[in-house]
Amino acid sequence: MENQGKKMLESAQNLIIKTAKNLRLKDEVIKRIIEPEMIHEFNFPVRMDDGSFKLFKGWRVQHNSLLGPYKGGIRFHPQTSREEVQALATLMTIKCAVAGLPYGGAKGGVVVDPKKLSSAELERLSREYVKKIAHFIGEDIDVPAPDVNTNPKIIAWMIDEYQKIKGYKSRATFTGKPVSMGGSLGRTEATGRGGVIVLKALLSKLNPKSEAQNLKQESLEFRNFNLEFPRLTIGIQGFGNVGYYFAKIAAEEGFSVVAVSDSKGAIIKGHSSKKTVFKKDSLYLEPLDIPLVMECKKKKGTLAGCYCAGGVCDVNGGKLIENGELLELPVDILVPAALENVINEKNMKKIKAKIIIEMANGPVTEEAYEYLTKNGVIIVPDVLANSGGVTVSYLEWVQNKAGYYWSEEEVNSKLEVMMRQAFEAIWKKATEKKIPLKQAAFEVAIEKIAGCVGIE
Repeated sequence: MENQGKKMLESAQNLIIKTAKNLRLKDEVIKRIIEPEMIHEFNFPVRMDDGSFKLFKGWRVQHNSLLGPYKGGIRFHPQTSREEVQALATLMTIKCAVAGLPYGGAKGGVVVDPKKLSSAELERLSREYVKKIAHFIGEDIDVPAPDVNTNPKIIAWMIDEYQKIKGYKSRATFTGKPVSMGGSLGRTEATGRGGVIVLKALLSKLNPKSEAQNLKQESLEFRNFNLEFPRLTIGIQGFGNVGYYFAKIAAEEGFSVVAVSDSKGAIIKGHSSKKTVFKKDSLYLEPLDIPLVMECKKKKGTLAGCYCAGGVCDVNGGKLIENGELLELPVDILVPAALENVINEKNMKKIKAKIIIEMANGPVTEEAYEYLTKNGVIIVPDVLANSGGVTVSYLEWVQNKAGYYWSEEEVNSKLEVMMRQAFEAIWKKATEKKIPLKQAAFEVAIEKIAGCVGIE
């Protein structure tokens, strides 16, 4: 994982350097954007249930604060490394700028497999971690949140410990809290919902009369591109929080979600009706009933056998396929929402989707990105596509600081406005300069950050 973390960090830094040089920024400005402002690395003991103590390693990387307080999650993972945490902090700086938020980037991590800890041990670890970072975070300094293997319950322990240390209430220091502790309504669905908002914004541009035809990367035959939502098919790799809510909300918006997957494999459902979507190995795929699929998964513990469509679940016509096969299905829209680097040099020539929405962090390798972009595939980058989560975290922070809370409908409405504004800025840059959306996103972000250098 350390090598993978190094590769991730080098990739993020190289992309920033390449973009900054294209913008003709000075070397010292580029260095200011690349180098983290602070890296906190520490070891801390945690008492186990048997009375023994175990030493854990943790980090909090505060990458850049030019646009505002540091912002970023805390992950618990056995293969977390300093390089990985630094890379993610760097990308958070870009993501917050892309989303138009008054934040810089940060990330935290602990080398631990939380599944091997009891609830009491996990709570003690969470509290001990906060003791290490408490003196350099704060609502106007650094605002942590949940990330991989952390959740509102863990954040609740963390903010409770933080408030004990500080001796006063400070709900705005952490986001992703339970609603009862000042968390925002709509936060759970926010990342998936934001991805669907961006997808719809993109589709509103892709028609024969759109300026999209002038984009170098968007070389699709738009007159043959079916823009009727009910007939646009989607395959989603990953059925965790992000993938599930993307699927659920997309289906509610009229898209046909025909394939979803978890770590054990992907499911598709066939039918002989004329209402079916497309043919795959003599099996006609139809839209899955996403709420029923989730209900089935909760009962079974896996998606295998959850062939739910049209309000019923049955095995007739259902099929379990490999995760990799899902990526190669002839869907209109592909949504990798689980792991990084799943679309790579090994399968990039087999990708049939016209649009890829990067809901996972870094699901498309650099080589695959170059190949697919040159072949007309539209890739919405992760720094935009999955920024709905941090956007609602910002809205939670604002509510905490104001002491006034919005309804879920109000939160969702504000999320839509902010995601569409972020998309429009990137689309405008892409069309004006005839560059891919990812390059446009990084240019928009780096211009904002560079504009603050020397202004402090």
